[in-house]
Amino acid sequence: MQISSMTGFARQSGSLEQGNFSLSWVWEIKSVNGKSLDLKTRLPSWLDEISLNLRNIAAAYFERGNMNVSLEVTLERSDTEVNINRELLERLTGAAVDLYRAHPDDLARPSASELLGVNGVIEVVKNRFGEEELELIRQRLSAGFEECCVRLQFDRRQEGAKIKSVLEQQVDRIEALVKDIARKAALQPAALKQKLTAQLAELLEGNPISEERLAQEAVLLVNRADIREEIDRLTAHVKTARQLLEAGQTLGRRFDFLCQELNRETNTTCSKAADIEIINRGMELKAVIEQLREQVQNME
Repeated sequence: MQISSMTGFARQSGSLEQGNFSLSWVWEIKSVNGKSLDLKTRLPSWLDEISLNLRNIAAAYFERGNMNVSLEVTLERSDTEVNINRELLERLTGAAVDLYRAHPDDLARPSASELLGVNGVIEVVKNRFGEEELELIRQRLSAGFEECCVRLQFDRRQEGAKIKSVLEQQVDRIEALVKDIARKAALQPAALKQKLTAQLAELLEGNPISEERLAQEAVLLVNRADIREEIDRLTAHVKTARQLLEAGQTLGRRFDFLCQELNRETNTTCSKAADIEIINRGMELKAVIEQLREQVQNME
């Protein structure tokens, strides 16, 4: 499975020709980030019942993403029905005649064309189909939607390939910073001892201090500033990140959790470090991890 973004767009058009009608349609799907798979559909009212089937089709291609699905349908048929609501027409005619008789000088004679033009008197039935015709239309539209999903999947994977390249560069940068921190951390014990010796000499104004006492104080400071465990965990997280990228599968949730762990270890490193250069590298590392997480938010 290829790495996929959650952002994409697809469009699919098709048509159906039958003896008494012709149908053409256009599917559009716009996909953005989402914690789960969520479809919002805009369909003609006489096709609302296919909504559930659309979600089942989409679930076969996608795991996450907020999708806005729209369908435009154009229908032409040769057997369009025209129904006249005769009961309503008779009531309107009776009322119009009574008014005219009561006010012949003020009102015009009732007109048939005006009465037929009243809303609800004439109903043009365009979308009345037999069950077999409806089933055929549903099948064709569902197949068209599935083709649109295939196109959206391709578009999301194309975008995913671009994001993967960016993620790899950011993971490389994280790894380089962790190695730099590890090198600086290896020099800390000697540096701390030297710093402690100078500070004590200044405080004691030249009075001697035993090597044993000096060693004890140095060990205490080194233990407080020991970040080897954090470096080991950061190194392990970088390895996991590379494995996720190489696996070529849906990685959004797992990578997002991994970014949280990277950030947690970096915060601990910065709080424990006694060296300003390590702290500076840690702050730079936090910035890169945040950039990484922003990109991961787009991944399925």
